[in-house]
Amino acid sequence: MELTTVWFCLIAVLWIGYFTLEGFDFGVGMLMPVLGRDDRERRAVINTIGPVWDGNEVWLLTAGGATFAAFPEWYATLFSGFYLPLLLILLALIVRGLAFEYRHQRPEASWKGWWDRAIIVGSFVPALLWGVAFANLVRGVPIEEGPTGNPEYVGSLFTLLNPFGLLGGLVTLTLFLTHGAVFLALKTDGEIRVRARALAWRIGPVAAVLALVFLVWTQTLTGNGWSLLVFVGAALALLGGLGATYAGREGWAFLGTFVAIGLAVAGLFVALFPDVMPSSTDPAWSLTATNAAATPYTLTIMTWVAAVFAPVVVGYQAWTYWVFRKRIAVHHIPEDHAPELESVH
Repeated sequence: MELTTVWFCLIAVLWIGYFTLEGFDFGVGMLMPVLGRDDRERRAVINTIGPVWDGNEVWLLTAGGATFAAFPEWYATLFSGFYLPLLLILLALIVRGLAFEYRHQRPEASWKGWWDRAIIVGSFVPALLWGVAFANLVRGVPIEEGPTGNPEYVGSLFTLLNPFGLLGGLVTLTLFLTHGAVFLALKTDGEIRVRARALAWRIGPVAAVLALVFLVWTQTLTGNGWSLLVFVGAALALLGGLGATYAGREGWAFLGTFVAIGLAVAGLFVALFPDVMPSSTDPAWSLTATNAAATPYTLTIMTWVAAVFAPVVVGYQAWTYWVFRKRIAVHHIPEDHAPELESVH
């Protein structure tokens, strides 16, 4: 297998890791005011992701860095063409991180209320815009010859806000909400657990219908036999997760939504390959895993580095999830002022 193909697959794995892990804490952030009826309940909700949310974002940083090093032409065209949505995502993630750190610094309800809104918006914006961005990436965007003779994105923000892109945004939004609700049902106890399970059962069918329409549309646009197989697996996993939610089997339900999101993202990359950024105006200007790649020497060095450090990072994150695996309930949260981001067992 060529190194360009290897690194295309590795970048796909990084995005799968990001969406499956960051997806549920986006969902938790958006559901905080719905499932947290008072300050102690909201603190309990935040505590479920307190030890892991920043580690989940490492997958995004690694995916961006790997794309920059392995496929510099892809990185340059993507980040220049999708500049505004990616900037909005970045700002939302910054505000969200600040909210987690600063919410507990003062006891006033108004202070906490503003930071709660920051958590909600900071979770909602990426959950929606990542779907818009990836839908357009798979569908194709206008790429033509630039002034320097290199491929250049010639669209605008409104080019990305097409029906297919907006549907992709709604799919990630509802899937992350479902994933987050299932995670809260798995990680909490008491009233929050009951509410989260009921909410997951209500949101899940909506997410399933939107996802089915989106995956069928994707398959008709750019799909192949392999992507069809992966998409079918994603649909079955989501249905299995919803069935487990209804049966009260939170562990299996979380596994179902986790696998469904992972397979859906994998299917998008399978449908995209060998392109990395197809041109919707002239296929001759499409970026592929070959013409957008770095030199073989660069890819060889990166492969050795990834082989050494990737297992260490994955192992450390798995250990973190294991350490903070216990359920959290309101009675674990003290009445007095306490930092939300310290998990209590």
